[in-house]
Amino acid sequence: MLATRSLAAAIILTFLAMVAAPPAAASRIKDVVNFEGIRDNMLIGYGLVVGLAGTGDSLRNAPFTRQSLESMLERLGVNTRGANLNTNNVAAVMVTASLPPFSIQGNRIDVSISTMGDANDLRGGTLLVTPLMGADGEVYAVAQGPIATGGFTAGGQGGGVTKGVPTTGMISNGAIIERSIEFDLAALEKVKISLRNPDFTTARRIARVINKNISGTPAQAINPSIVQLTIPAAYPGGTMALLTDIEQLRVTPDQPANVVIDESSGIIVMGKDVRVSTVAIAQGNLTIRVTETPQVSQPNPFSQGGTTQTVPRTDIEIEDGTEKKLTVLKNSVSLDELVNGLNALGVGPADMISILQAIKAAGALQADITVM
Repeated sequence: MLATRSLAAAIILTFLAMVAAPPAAASRIKDVVNFEGIRDNMLIGYGLVVGLAGTGDSLRNAPFTRQSLESMLERLGVNTRGANLNTNNVAAVMVTASLPPFSIQGNRIDVSISTMGDANDLRGGTLLVTPLMGADGEVYAVAQGPIATGGFTAGGQGGGVTKGVPTTGMISNGAIIERSIEFDLAALEKVKISLRNPDFTTARRIARVINKNISGTPAQAINPSIVQLTIPAAYPGGTMALLTDIEQLRVTPDQPANVVIDESSGIIVMGKDVRVSTVAIAQGNLTIRVTETPQVSQPNPFSQGGTTQTVPRTDIEIEDGTEKKLTVLKNSVSLDELVNGLNALGVGPADMISILQAIKAAGALQADITVM
């Protein structure tokens, strides 16, 4: 009796856990939306990399590198105007970085470096002090430090080898933030929640989930891209706590049926809602293969007047696709059935792309096709 009760209790607990658990396809709101004002800002700068082992810019082919080098030396009290500079240990580079939201002065961020001239390797180089500016022209960070590259190049007169991209690199924590972007989150009365993949159904679901868990129905779906959130005046913890609670809520995103095709690589990605009306598909190609294997005929030993002759031998193979079958895909088949039906024809990705486009042209594919 006790064993039976224990088993029944275990079954009930398992059932309740399954009911209480969120759906497998549900995602956190923070993973499908962006909050207004909370975003990165792009920074860019121009600088010089020194210390290269003869792999830098050729000053004759990169006049901007020469001008930058002369200007830098003049600021340090060295006059090189008119001198014959012939170093190839310096490279002009573009420096880029991303300024995270709410970054404060003194924090460090990563920077990426890319060459501009004909330098072929940044290994061993050091970036000199480089101001990083925002879109408004103001300096928000300053970068400097040794560069780490993920590739190399080596070679001689007879050939060479290159691994990765040695003309790019990065400096981890290589820039110091000198100015922060002011944004008063606590003063906001309304916050716009922007969907990363706009959709009517998903926007409405987000508003419903928020209103279900936050009293006062503060959320309203304005359009497929934006859900407007009104900040309750008496919410414990203010705007920060409200957004923290909201981004942990779960919602099931809904997207239109779509087939994405990358013809260059043969990649096909189909959404789970792709459906196909009743359609018959046949796939086959006519292939004629002609192989020439000439043979040499020689006279018998000690024969009189015999000569060596070349005898042609031709082998012809014809593949007319007779082994291919006509496959019928029934009405409203699922994604699995569609893939299994196409695989039954023995087709590869390239032929499958053509078949999907033909099904779409016939009006039987209930989905959009996006060709990359």
